[in-house]
Amino acid sequence: MLIERKTETEILKNALAAPESRFVAVYGRRRIGKTFLIREVFGYRFTFQHAGLSKGSMKEQIYAFTSSLKDSGYTFEKQPVNWLEAFEGLKDVIRFSKEQKKIIFIDELSWMDTPKSNLMSALENFWNGFASARKDVLLIICASATSWMLSEVIHNKGGLYHRLTDQIHLQPFSLKECESYTAINGLIMNREQILQYYMVFGGVPYYWSFIKKGLSLVQNIDNILFAKDAPLKDEYRYLYASIFKKPEVYLKIVETLGSKKVGMTREELIKNSEIENSGDLTKKLDELENCGFIRKYQAFGNKTKNSVYQLIDCFTLFYLKFLKEHPSDEHFWTNKINDPAINNWLGLAFERVCLDHVTQIKNKLSILGVSSDVCSWYCKADADKGIFGSQIDLLIVRKDMVINLCEIKYSGTEFTITKKTDADIRNKINDLQIQAGSRYVIFPTLITTYGLLKNSYSNNISSVVVLDDLFAV
Repeated sequence: MLIERKTETEILKNALAAPESRFVAVYGRRRIGKTFLIREVFGYRFTFQHAGLSKGSMKEQIYAFTSSLKDSGYTFEKQPVNWLEAFEGLKDVIRFSKEQKKIIFIDELSWMDTPKSNLMSALENFWNGFASARKDVLLIICASATSWMLSEVIHNKGGLYHRLTDQIHLQPFSLKECESYTAINGLIMNREQILQYYMVFGGVPYYWSFIKKGLSLVQNIDNILFAKDAPLKDEYRYLYASIFKKPEVYLKIVETLGSKKVGMTREELIKNSEIENSGDLTKKLDELENCGFIRKYQAFGNKTKNSVYQLIDCFTLFYLKFLKEHPSDEHFWTNKINDPAINNWLGLAFERVCLDHVTQIKNKLSILGVSSDVCSWYCKADADKGIFGSQIDLLIVRKDMVINLCEIKYSGTEFTITKKTDADIRNKINDLQIQAGSRYVIFPTLITTYGLLKNSYSNNISSVVVLDDLFAV
C-alpha cells in the first residue's frame, strides 16, 4: 500500500494523462521507495519494464535488457551488440503495443551505464528521435545514484539537455509520514518511540518495513540489527556499494566525518583521513551530499572556503557508533538501555532529527514566510576578545535581523534550565553577538521533547519547540 507521497503520485498521474509523450526522472537514495512508488501508482502494469544489473558488464546489461524485451513479447532475430540496437527493439515494442499510453519503466539506469557503453547516446536517440515525436509514450527512468542522475540526466549538457518533462527527487519520510506508516500498518507506537526509530533508521521506508507487531522498541532494534540473522546487519556495506562503483574512498570519508560531531573542513578531512587533496575529492564530497549522506554548510560569518562537511545520515551514524565493531550480543540494544553511551547518543541523534525538520521548527516559530539561512556555528575561546568558545548546532539567521539560537535537548521529561545551562546559553549569546555585531537581535530558542519546566531561568528562553511540533505536516 502506498503511503503519503501525494505530490509525487500526482506528478506521475498527470504525466500519464498528458496529451503528449512525457519523460520523467525519479531519483533518490537507495531504499527510499522509488521503485515501489512507480509500481504502485501504475498498478504494476507496464508496456515495458527493466532493472539494470548492479555489477554487470556491458554485454551482460544488454543481454538482460533483451530478456526484458522478450518478457514484453518481442523477439530478436539476433542478439543486439550495442545499446542502439537494443533500443531499436524497445521501439518495436512500442510500435506493436495496442495500449493507449505506453508506459516504459527503466530502473537503476546508472548501473546500465558501463564504461564506453554509449548508453546515454542510445537513450538520447530513443527519446529525441522517436518517443518525443509520438503522443503515447511515458518514459520513466530511475536510479539510486543521485549524483549520476543529476550529472548525466537532469543537468545533461548533451542531447538530453532540457528534454525531461518532469523530475521527482524522492525524499525520506518525515516524522509525520513515519507516524502515518505505523498507523496504516497497525503498529502501536507513541511519538517518542517513532522518534527513537527515526534516530536509528531515519525516514527510509524500507528500514521501517522490518518492524514487527507485538515487539517492543528495543526488541525490534535487536531483531533488525543485532540478531544472528538480522536483516540489516550488513546493510551498511551494501548501501554504499550499491550507489558508488568504488565505495572504499566514500566509506573513508563518511567514517572520518563521523568521528567529529560538528563535521570537518576540507583541510581537516584531508588531515584526518590522509585522502589526497584533489578534484576527485571534491567530486566525491558533492556526490555524498547529493545522496543525502552528508551536508555542507558555512559556519555563520565564515566564508565559503571554510565550508564544513558533516555526516547526517541516521543509519550510518548509528552503524558507526554501535555496529562497526560487530557486537556478538544478539540482545545488545536491550542490555544497553540506560547505558551512559546510549543516553549520550540519544542527545546527538535528536539533534540530527531536528536538522531534518527545520521546516516544522520554522512553522512553530511562525517564520515560514521570513527568508532565512539555516546554519551551524562554532568558535574557539579567545580571552582577549571576551569569547568563551561556543558550539551551536542550529542557527536560523533571518532577513528581519533576528537570529534564533536553537538549543537542542533530548529529555524524557520536561527539560530543566539549570544555572549552568543558563550560563552556557548566555555565553553562546555573548560569543555570537561579538561575531555578528549589533545588527541582529538574538532569540534563545529551546527545542526539546516534552517542553520546558518553569523555574527562575525559564523566562530567559524566547520560544520553545517540542516533539509534537516536529510531527506537524
